Amino acid sequence: MTCCCQITCDMLGVSNRKVVMKMNSKMVSISEKTLVGLSAKTANNDSNMGKIIGGLWERLFGEGVFFAIPNKCNNRSIGLYSNYASDVSEGYDITVGCEVSSVGQLPEGTVVKTISGGRYAKFVTHGNDDQAVGKLWQEIWNLPLERTYTGDFEEYDVAPIGTPREIHIYIAIKQQGDCDGKD
Repeated sequence: MTCCCQITCDMLGVSNRKVVMKMNSKMVSISEKTLVGLSAKTANNDSNMGKIIGGLWERLFGEGVFFAIPNKCNNRSIGLYSNYASDVSEGYDITVGCEVSSVGQLPEGTVVKTISGGRYAKFVTHGNDDQAVGKLWQEIWNLPLERTYTGDFEEYDVAPIGTPREIHIYIAIKQQGDCDGKD
């Protein structure tokens, strides 16, 4: 189900106007999270982006990496976009894995990443992974969000492959009063 929410610009850190979104969304504050998973570099303008990201997800579940990661906090999977060169067009790391309570013996080929605690715009959608996530990202990219580009992530509930499920996308937003370091 989709709702139409009005979020004030104070909440998004944008100019003095309201943004109307046809999606479930709210501002949240999250604590730092530790993620273990598989990682690669890509960019939105990379013609191989879909293959790179899809390949990581296939390896995570197809090769049993997800199930081999110890100390999982839950059974949700996470796709983390981090280490942005500047924004989505100039490259970033994509890491797919899960949140862990502590870092144990790492499965071969996995890395440890940190999701920074802070203020996030949280968007919720329901559907099949590729279609629902792609559509929601298109809507998010068109919003005038004051993003930090410190790390954005998708969180997937457990569901059989091909079954619609709830998906959360978290976009790191500048704190009120944050400066970009420019005078």
